[in-house]
Amino acid sequence: MEVEITDQNFEELVKKADKPVMIDFWAEWCGPCRMIGPVVEEIAGEYDGKAIIGKVDVDKNPEISAQLGIRNIPTILFVKNGEIVDKSVGAVPKAQLTSKLDAIL
Repeated sequence: MEVEITDQNFEELVKKADKPVMIDFWAEWCGPCRMIGPVVEEIAGEYDGKAIIGKVDVDKNPEISAQLGIRNIPTILFVKNGEIVDKSVGAVPKAQLTSKLDAIL
């Protein structure tokens, strides 16, 4: 299951994470975000225990979205040891996301 990441818990859940983190930046009104949502949910199930899969609602969490320079959604960031190591913008195939995630495991 995906973890809800907010402006308040970002530091704890992402920066201090002991596992790689994949974060989906999305919004309710975004069509491509709704397309990729089920894919992210599937990945969360498959990588349970190996990685943290989180979602950030950009409308409810403008601070962290602005701080990380998120200009387009969906944007998916891949974080390892508190550092952004890769990213993906737009509705992309599941294989592209899992290969990026596998690369940082």
